[in-house]
Amino acid sequence: MTHDNFIPYGRQIIDDADIQAVVETLRSSWLTTGPQVSAFESEFAAYVGATHAVAVANGTAALHLAMLAAGIGPGDEVVVPAITFVASANAARYVGADVRFADIDPATLLIDVNSASELITERTKAIVSVDYAGMPCDYGGLRELASKHGLLLIEDACHAPGATYNETAVGAIADITAFSFHPVKHLTTGEGGMVTTESEELAARLRTFRSHGITSDFRRREESGTWEYDQVELGFNYRIADINCALGRSQLTKQREWVESRREIADRYRSVLDDIPNVLLQEEPADRRSAWHLFPIRIVGDDASTLRRDVFNAMRNDGIGVNVHYRPVYLNSYYANLGYQAGLCPIAERAYEGLLSLPMWPGLEESAQDRVVKSLLSALNAA
Repeated sequence: MTHDNFIPYGRQIIDDADIQAVVETLRSSWLTTGPQVSAFESEFAAYVGATHAVAVANGTAALHLAMLAAGIGPGDEVVVPAITFVASANAARYVGADVRFADIDPATLLIDVNSASELITERTKAIVSVDYAGMPCDYGGLRELASKHGLLLIEDACHAPGATYNETAVGAIADITAFSFHPVKHLTTGEGGMVTTESEELAARLRTFRSHGITSDFRRREESGTWEYDQVELGFNYRIADINCALGRSQLTKQREWVESRREIADRYRSVLDDIPNVLLQEEPADRRSAWHLFPIRIVGDDASTLRRDVFNAMRNDGIGVNVHYRPVYLNSYYANLGYQAGLCPIAERAYEGLLSLPMWPGLEESAQDRVVKSLLSALNAA
């Protein structure tokens, strides 16, 4: 059903300054990897407090390059939470590693440290922490676990730029952190991603793998007046264009304001929904500050899956673009065909039955928020 005043679950905000930044780049000498890329990398690194930032084609490329730079490959295992977008696990499969799925904490919907610890074997090389919905994971517990077993901590922060754990910004916590700049994320470059790290060695490997495994790019060769280059790895074309990064730089100037807007919307939702029967909200622990990419709720009851379906359909008919994030990754056909079975992560599976994402983006006005809440309460009462 179409609706004249449809409210999407998320969307980009583009203003005249963003358009002007792109137009100026279109009129410049550089369209592909040029000065806007390095400037965006520097500004994003400063925003999250990281030493190195490497811009890439998208968030999935960021995760793939993180695995490559870390030296993960066939025979290795990577621990990934069950509730996440498939790319968090797929990146390990791209390099030939096996995925071990950890269950989640039912209150935060994030990777459960105890579950992750039970999966570690002599083959385990990394833990992927996913800041689901914008909520930082338990990095104290995860860092202790990773250190104990000599594992790399790879953070999937595609939902979480602007979030903090113990007042440290996401992007400067894990060994490697991946971000996404898809249009529904906090800031957009159209398509794009970023990898941050404190390691100069990892950053160098990321840059090499980003561009076919070649040690220099065209811009640097032009600046030094040489045509020579060397391919030292089997890399990929995961470069990002100056056009994208010009947009990203403009968007970044508004990021702090937008995160505060998301937090205000979340607070308003919480004030109304906190005590509603059959609804559970994602917990925000005192040591964390969510960036609220999503506002997930859990519908609970004797038949949560049916109730969630009824509420989803009713709200969609009201013009409310609710969505579901996410089915446990291993329940998808590709992973089922690898031998993963239902029952592997019972808490994640139970949570998924009632998961529903309410609209959340900085331009969501209070009148629209009120429509969302009214529709949700009406759907629950009718179910």
